[in-house]
Amino acid sequence: MSKRVIFLVLAAFAIGLYVLFSIATRAPEPPAHQVFINGNVLTIDANNSVAEAISVRADRIEKVGTSEEILALVDESTYVVDLRGRTLMPGFVDSHGHFPGSGQTVFSTDLNSPPIGDVDDIEEVIDRLKKMADARPDGWIMGWGYDDTMIAEQRHLTREDLDRVSTTRPVSVMHISGHLSSVNSVALAEAGIDENTPDPEGGHIQRDMDSPDQRRPNGVLEETAAREILTRMFDLSLSDGVRMTTDAARTYLAQGVTTASAGGMPLAAAKGLGPLSQFNVYPQRVALFPLYEEVMDQIVNEGWHPREFEAGRVTVPRVKIIADGSIQGFTGYLREPYYVAYKGDVNYRGYPSVPRDALFEQVEDLYERRIQVAIHCNGDASIDDGLDAIEAAAAKFPWPQARPLIIHAQMTRRDQIDRMAALGVTPSFFSAHTYFWGDRHAAIFMGPERAANMSPAKWALDAGVRFSSHMDTPVLPMLPLQAVWSQVERKSTSGEVIGPHQRISRVQALRAVTIDAAWQVFMDEEIGSIEPGKMADLVVLSGSPLDAEDMRTLIVERTFIGGAEVYSRL
Repeated sequence: MSKRVIFLVLAAFAIGLYVLFSIATRAPEPPAHQVFINGNVLTIDANNSVAEAISVRADRIEKVGTSEEILALVDESTYVVDLRGRTLMPGFVDSHGHFPGSGQTVFSTDLNSPPIGDVDDIEEVIDRLKKMADARPDGWIMGWGYDDTMIAEQRHLTREDLDRVSTTRPVSVMHISGHLSSVNSVALAEAGIDENTPDPEGGHIQRDMDSPDQRRPNGVLEETAAREILTRMFDLSLSDGVRMTTDAARTYLAQGVTTASAGGMPLAAAKGLGPLSQFNVYPQRVALFPLYEEVMDQIVNEGWHPREFEAGRVTVPRVKIIADGSIQGFTGYLREPYYVAYKGDVNYRGYPSVPRDALFEQVEDLYERRIQVAIHCNGDASIDDGLDAIEAAAAKFPWPQARPLIIHAQMTRRDQIDRMAALGVTPSFFSAHTYFWGDRHAAIFMGPERAANMSPAKWALDAGVRFSSHMDTPVLPMLPLQAVWSQVERKSTSGEVIGPHQRISRVQALRAVTIDAAWQVFMDEEIGSIEPGKMADLVVLSGSPLDAEDMRTLIVERTFIGGAEVYSRL
């Protein structure tokens, strides 16, 4: 058989697979006309109007009104949804997370402690990793979500701990913050990290203080030192990538999330999001924020624009810069020292992941090229650097439409909120910290005074600073109503109220996961509220978050994207 014939046969086979896959993954079609009647419709429009019913033509909202008004539009071909008093509202918009990271459970073991998981000590960690090794006999052995402040031993996992899992395969466990990893000896060797390896800029290799020269890496890698491991861990097969994405998509849909965020995902994975969307592997809209450090050469030297990643339902509204780390990982960069001295150092304040001068250069570079920026800043010293960099870039390259975003903005001071208002900066608060880490922020990381003002949504409202709220999934499970509840109640797991003066109303907190989140990713003209002309991205809840005793107990019953039902619990 000639090479030409072989080529034609293979080409025909590939085209056949493409056609079959396209048919198998065809997006669900919405009815030509459907109406939702007899409901409690929270429009989240400019007036936070409440209606009874809506009409949807194909993928867009046609009319909002009373059930009588909407029923007047019905004919024999209309699909009628009787809400029977249930709540209809806009689909939730994830303003910052790491989609499809929550799907890593298909190849990585969950090591979270309560209230997320049930891991209590290092022995349980080792046992679960060994079971994962048996289930996946080749490649990396991975876990995620361990919290050194929650396990009995009150310390990080070390190379010696993880060498008990395997001495022939690399083992890596991601800290719950996502900013540190613990690895075994094989993983250190594969990454080329040994006694002679210096700390990378913006990161730290923890050392074994009991070794003779105190230079031997103990297996704990911080910030940029951990990212090399992360890149290796997530060098996935196509099969694992698809499984991870579909698993994450199902989880998000079951929580009513119609627009996801993929913030700072590894470049190889980022390139695959658009094609997977085109093949309808997942139905969500996705706002992708590629990492500046991974695309800077293409931007600077090749004139590349992030829009080249856009495909299907994937948009690229911003490029992300990670300016510091995590408060609960002691890598967040603070103006004043941590409350409990870190490793006995009473002056320790964390450190920047990007040096101040480099941050200025990067933000200026993006402003010059008219590429919107999102800067991860947890500590208030990092927020100072971020705001200074934005102010300098805006002075040199004025851009009123830039709408710069500060991700997490966790330890924002009052004077920094005022600066955000003056500079047109918008924060995305990680307000659920008050529940999951509030007690430890008050007792360990920040102390009571600073902890009381973490994620200061009320200050932002008072200053006219528009903001969103997020769960940073997979750092925390994708639970949008938890994000809303946390801004309203600000209660910790012990029931302590962390800063009652920073509480906001229910409708204000709902806006932070719908229209204001959509505004932050430049999609507010299309999604985020129920108004005529907008996409019919909708969620049906068992009750109303405006009056439920505990809105976290409400159930997502149905989810629609562009008018098509993509999830039903019924």
